[in-house]
Formats: sequence, structure tokens, C-alpha cells
Amino acid sequence: MIDTAMQVLREERNWQFTLREIARRAGVSHGAPYKHFADKAALLAELAMIGFDRLRDSMVQAGMEAGAAPQQQVLPVAQAYVRFGTENPALYRLMFGAEGSNTDDVHLSEKAMGVFNLVIDLLGRGQANGTFRVREVHGQAAACWSMIHGLTMLAIDGLLLPEKVGSAPLESALGTLLEGLGAPVQP
Repeated sequence: MIDTAMQVLREERNWQFTLREIARRAGVSHGAPYKHFADKAALLAELAMIGFDRLRDSMVQAGMEAGAAPQQQVLPVAQAYVRFGTENPALYRLMFGAEGSNTDDVHLSEKAMGVFNLVIDLLGRGQANGTFRVREVHGQAAACWSMIHGLTMLAIDGLLLPEKVGSAPLESALGTLLEGLGAPVQP
């Protein structure tokens, strides 16, 4: 059921399907989804949880490849976040959109908080080693997340137009983010 729903999400780029449609595509009875999910909202919440796992894995991998120092990890981790969103636009919108799975249960879940806590940890380590400005880390993380989420949505919507924001908007914006954190910008 989950694989089929994820495939429909990828192909149709929305979640306007019914549980009956997912059951039909999965080759099971129309009642089968209800053995695993109370309703469509529960299935969407599960898809969002999978998305948070995948997003976190992408960010962790990018950070590990970048090196141990927080200042080396910020840009690759942020780029991994944006890349995840642009490569999985419907899933990303489901995870963060006003429709679908946008409930406190989802956004305060261990999986969703795992993504946010990754950012908090990165910023905390940077503050501890003197690389980043010392600020209340949750507020600093909210500012970083707001910027990266906004960039991701603009990229998904095709609105990072060179005529408007230059030829390398992600790199420029992320450089500005680093400067705001107090980190030296790497070429």
C-alpha cells in the first residue's frame, strides 16, 4: 500500500487519490487499506514520516561527506535539503503543505523532529567551537529552516529565475546564510 501510494504521489505529483484507488493499483481488495490505516489521513501521515526519514538521511549523508567541522557541513546539508525537495516535490509538499498530513502529530513526531534536531545539533556544535555566533539555538535553527524551506519552495515552483535572482541563487543565498551565522564563506 505504501509503495503504491508513494508511486502515485511521484507520478501524479499530488495526493488527491482515494484509498480505494490505491487498493486497486496495489491489486488488493478495496477494504484492505483499512487493515493498516484508519483512513486516508493516516496513510498520508505515514508517507510524510517516510519523507522525513529520507530527508534526514540525505542531510546526514551530505554532512558526513563534507567533513567533521560544522562550518563545512552547513552548505552541503542545506543543498541536500533543497535537492530532496526538488527531486520529490509532491512528497515535500505533503510533508510541509497546508493540506495532507500537516498536523501536530506529524510535525512534532520523532521523525520530523529528527530533521530539525539535526540542524540544532549542527548549529550547537558550530557555536561551541566558536564558528557560529552564539544565539538561542532554536531561534537560529528556525531562521535557517525558514530560509532553506523558502528556497526549496521557490525552486520547486520554478521561481528562482536568473533574471530575478542571478545565475546561482542557491549558492548566493546559502553564502548569505553562512555570513549571518558568522561563519567564513568558503569559495
